[in-house]
Amino acid sequence: MPETPSIPLTRHTVSAARMGRIREAVRHADTLPGADGGSRAARVTDAEALTDFLLDPAIHAPIYSLPRPLDLRTVTAFIQAHLAEQDRGEGLLFVSFFDDGRVAGYSDIQVWPHWATGELGGALHPERQSRGQGLAGAARSFDWMFQTLGLERICETAAMDNVRTAKLLDALGFERMGEVVSRRADGSPRPSRVWEIDRAAWRHGAAERRRRVGGTQDR
Repeated sequence: MPETPSIPLTRHTVSAARMGRIREAVRHADTLPGADGGSRAARVTDAEALTDFLLDPAIHAPIYSLPRPLDLRTVTAFIQAHLAEQDRGEGLLFVSFFDDGRVAGYSDIQVWPHWATGELGGALHPERQSRGQGLAGAARSFDWMFQTLGLERICETAAMDNVRTAKLLDALGFERMGEVVSRRADGSPRPSRVWEIDRAAWRHGAAERRRRVGGTQDR
Protein backbone atom coordinates (compact mmCIF):
# COMPACT_ATOMS: atom_id res chain seq x y z
CA MET A 1 0.00 0.00 0.00
CA PRO A 2 1.46 3.43 -0.90
CA GLU A 3 2.44 5.70 1.96
CA THR A 4 -0.15 8.35 2.80
CA PRO A 5 1.35 11.78 2.01
CA SER A 6 1.88 14.16 4.90
CA ILE A 7 0.49 16.99 2.79
CA PRO A 8 -1.84 18.60 1.94
CA LEU A 9 -3.19 19.27 5.39
CA THR A 10 -6.59 20.34 4.03
CA ARG A 11 -8.31 17.51 2.18
CA HIS A 12 -11.69 17.83 0.50
CA THR A 13 -12.52 15.08 -1.99
CA VAL A 14 -13.89 16.39 -5.29
CA SER A 15 -16.27 14.75 -7.74
CA ALA A 16 -15.07 12.06 -10.10
CA ALA A 17 -15.80 14.37 -13.02
CA ARG A 18 -13.61 17.16 -11.67
CA MET A 19 -10.86 14.72 -10.77
CA GLY A 20 -10.96 13.45 -14.35
CA ARG A 21 -10.69 16.97 -15.77
CA ILE A 22 -7.64 17.69 -13.62
CA ARG A 23 -5.94 14.48 -14.71
CA GLU A 24 -6.58 15.31 -18.37
CA ALA A 25 -5.21 18.85 -17.91
CA VAL A 26 -2.03 17.44 -16.38
CA ARG A 27 -1.64 14.86 -19.15
CA HIS A 28 -1.86 17.53 -21.85
CA ALA A 29 0.32 20.22 -20.22
CA ASP A 30 3.51 20.85 -22.18
CA THR A 31 4.59 24.39 -21.30
CA LEU A 32 4.71 26.58 -18.23
CA PRO A 33 4.65 30.36 -18.93
CA GLY A 34 7.57 32.48 -17.78
CA ALA A 35 9.26 35.85 -18.27
CA ASP A 36 12.26 34.35 -20.11
CA GLY A 37 10.35 32.24 -22.59
CA GLY A 38 8.88 29.89 -20.02
CA SER A 39 9.57 26.21 -19.48
CA ARG A 40 8.73 23.07 -21.38
CA ALA A 41 8.03 19.56 -20.20
CA ALA A 42 11.24 17.69 -19.37
CA ARG A 43 12.50 14.95 -21.67
CA VAL A 44 14.86 12.07 -20.94
CA THR A 45 17.36 13.76 -23.28
CA ASP A 46 17.52 16.67 -20.79
CA ALA A 47 19.03 14.46 -18.09
CA GLU A 48 22.67 15.49 -18.57
CA ALA A 49 21.94 19.23 -18.54
CA LEU A 50 19.60 18.89 -15.56
CA THR A 51 22.19 16.84 -13.66
CA ASP A 52 24.81 19.55 -14.20
CA PHE A 53 22.33 22.13 -12.90
CA LEU A 54 21.33 20.14 -9.81
CA LEU A 55 24.88 19.27 -8.75
CA ASP A 56 25.34 22.79 -7.40
CA PRO A 57 24.87 22.44 -3.59
CA ALA A 58 23.31 25.91 -3.46
CA ILE A 59 20.54 24.53 -5.67
CA HIS A 60 19.96 21.00 -4.40
CA ALA A 61 20.61 21.32 -0.67
CA PRO A 62 17.21 22.80 0.38
CA ILE A 63 15.12 20.50 -1.85
CA TYR A 64 13.93 17.28 -0.24
CA SER A 65 12.24 15.78 -3.31
CA LEU A 66 15.39 15.32 -5.39
CA PRO A 67 17.03 11.91 -5.76
CA ARG A 68 20.10 11.00 -3.74
CA PRO A 69 22.81 10.60 -4.81
CA LEU A 70 22.56 13.06 -7.66
CA ASP A 71 24.07 11.65 -10.82
CA LEU A 72 23.07 11.03 -14.42
CA ARG A 73 21.44 7.71 -13.59
CA THR A 74 19.25 9.03 -10.76
CA VAL A 75 18.30 12.22 -12.59
CA THR A 76 17.32 10.18 -15.65
CA ALA A 77 15.11 8.06 -13.39
CA PHE A 78 13.72 11.27 -11.83
CA ILE A 79 12.62 12.49 -15.26
CA GLN A 80 11.18 9.09 -16.19
CA ALA A 81 9.20 8.98 -12.94
CA HIS A 82 7.68 12.36 -13.75
CA LEU A 83 6.76 11.24 -17.25
CA ALA A 84 4.92 8.31 -15.67
CA GLU A 85 3.24 10.70 -13.20
CA GLN A 86 2.11 12.91 -16.07
CA ASP A 87 0.67 9.90 -17.86
CA ARG A 88 -1.40 9.22 -14.70
CA GLY A 89 -2.34 12.90 -14.41
CA GLU A 90 -0.51 13.30 -11.09
CA GLY A 91 2.66 15.27 -11.73
CA LEU A 92 4.74 17.42 -14.06
CA LEU A 93 8.38 18.36 -14.53
CA PHE A 94 9.32 21.46 -16.51
CA VAL A 95 12.76 22.81 -17.44
CA SER A 96 13.91 26.16 -18.81
CA PHE A 97 17.21 26.92 -20.53
CA PHE A 98 19.73 29.65 -21.17
CA ASP A 99 20.57 30.36 -24.80
CA ASP A 100 23.75 28.29 -24.44
CA GLY A 101 21.80 25.16 -23.51
CA ARG A 102 22.41 25.21 -19.77
CA VAL A 103 19.41 24.61 -17.53
CA ALA A 104 18.20 27.90 -16.07
CA GLY A 105 15.60 26.39 -13.75
CA TYR A 106 13.12 23.62 -13.22
CA SER A 107 9.61 23.30 -11.81
CA ASP A 108 8.33 20.13 -10.14
CA ILE A 109 4.55 19.97 -9.76
CA GLN A 110 2.85 17.32 -7.65
CA VAL A 111 -0.91 16.94 -8.11
CA TRP A 112 -3.48 15.16 -5.94
CA PRO A 113 -6.46 15.10 -8.36
CA HIS A 114 -8.91 13.62 -5.84
CA TRP A 115 -8.36 16.66 -3.58
CA ALA A 116 -7.92 19.16 -6.48
CA THR A 117 -4.68 20.21 -4.81
CA GLY A 118 -1.13 20.69 -6.05
CA GLU A 119 2.35 21.53 -4.84
CA LEU A 120 5.01 23.48 -6.75
CA GLY A 121 8.72 22.93 -6.16
CA GLY A 122 11.84 23.74 -8.11
CA ALA A 123 14.78 26.10 -8.33
CA LEU A 124 16.33 28.86 -10.42
CA HIS A 125 19.95 29.13 -11.49
CA PRO A 126 21.83 31.65 -9.29
CA GLU A 127 22.18 33.92 -12.34
CA ARG A 128 18.38 34.33 -12.31
CA GLN A 129 18.02 34.82 -8.58
CA SER A 130 17.82 38.16 -6.75
CA ARG A 131 16.42 39.86 -9.87
CA GLY A 132 12.81 39.95 -8.73
CA GLN A 133 12.07 36.87 -10.83
CA GLY A 134 11.39 34.50 -7.94
CA LEU A 135 8.26 36.22 -6.66
CA ALA A 136 6.83 37.05 -10.07
CA GLY A 137 7.69 33.62 -11.47
CA ALA A 138 6.09 31.80 -8.56
CA ALA A 139 2.94 33.93 -8.83
CA ARG A 140 2.74 33.21 -12.55
CA SER A 141 3.13 29.47 -11.93
CA PHE A 142 0.48 29.45 -9.21
CA ASP A 143 -1.88 31.34 -11.55
CA TRP A 144 -1.28 28.65 -14.15
CA MET A 145 -1.92 25.82 -11.69
CA PHE A 146 -5.28 27.28 -10.69
CA GLN A 147 -6.34 28.27 -14.19
CA THR A 148 -4.94 25.57 -16.46
CA LEU A 149 -4.93 22.54 -14.16
CA GLY A 150 -8.19 23.54 -12.47
CA LEU A 151 -6.94 23.12 -8.92
CA GLU A 152 -8.83 24.31 -5.87
CA ARG A 153 -5.89 24.56 -3.49
CA ILE A 154 -2.11 24.81 -3.51
CA CYS A 155 0.00 23.48 -0.64
CA GLU A 156 3.66 24.36 -0.19
CA THR A 157 6.42 23.29 2.19
CA ALA A 158 9.84 24.63 3.07
CA ALA A 159 12.61 23.61 5.43
CA MET A 160 12.51 25.39 8.77
CA ASP A 161 15.58 27.47 7.89
CA ASN A 162 14.50 28.31 4.33
CA VAL A 163 13.95 32.02 4.83
CA ARG A 164 13.78 32.87 1.11
CA THR A 165 10.83 30.56 0.41
CA ALA A 166 9.05 31.54 3.63
CA LYS A 167 9.18 35.22 2.66
CA LEU A 168 7.99 34.44 -0.86
CA LEU A 169 4.97 32.43 0.27
CA ASP A 170 4.03 34.96 2.94
CA ALA A 171 4.27 37.76 0.37
CA LEU A 172 1.95 35.88 -2.01
CA GLY A 173 -0.74 35.51 0.63
CA PHE A 174 -0.32 31.85 1.58
CA GLU A 175 -1.53 30.91 5.06
CA ARG A 176 0.84 29.19 7.48
CA MET A 177 -0.83 25.93 8.45
CA GLY A 178 1.66 24.23 10.75
CA GLU A 179 4.54 21.80 10.45
CA VAL A 180 5.11 18.30 9.09
CA VAL A 181 8.03 15.96 8.64
CA SER A 182 8.82 15.58 4.94
CA ARG A 183 10.81 12.61 3.67
CA ARG A 184 13.80 12.90 1.37
CA ALA A 185 14.32 10.36 -1.40
CA ASP A 186 16.71 8.41 0.86
CA GLY A 187 14.06 8.21 3.60
CA SER A 188 15.69 10.70 5.95
CA PRO A 189 13.36 13.19 7.67
CA ARG A 190 13.16 16.93 7.03
CA PRO A 191 11.02 19.07 9.34
CA SER A 192 9.03 21.46 7.15
CA ARG A 193 6.66 24.37 7.52
CA VAL A 194 3.42 24.15 5.54
CA TRP A 195 1.52 26.90 3.70
CA GLU A 196 -1.77 26.63 1.81
CA ILE A 197 -3.99 28.88 -0.25
CA ASP A 198 -7.28 28.12 -1.97
CA ARG A 199 -8.69 29.49 -5.21
CA ALA A 200 -10.96 32.05 -3.53
CA ALA A 201 -8.15 33.49 -1.39
CA TRP A 202 -5.83 33.62 -4.41
CA ARG A 203 -8.39 35.59 -6.39
CA HIS A 204 -9.11 37.87 -3.43
CA GLY A 205 -5.43 38.75 -3.15
CA ALA A 206 -4.96 39.54 -6.85
CA ALA A 207 -4.67 43.33 -6.50
CA GLU A 208 -2.19 43.19 -3.65
CA ARG A 209 -0.19 40.51 -5.46
CA ARG A 210 0.03 42.66 -8.60
CA ARG A 211 1.37 45.50 -6.47
CA ARG A 212 4.01 43.28 -4.93
CA VAL A 213 5.22 41.54 -8.08
CA GLY A 214 4.80 44.39 -10.52
CA GLY A 215 2.09 43.34 -12.91
CA THR A 216 1.43 39.61 -12.64
CA GLN A 217 -1.87 39.05 -14.39
CA ASP A 218 -4.71 37.17 -12.69
CA ARG A 219 -7.95 36.02 -14.26
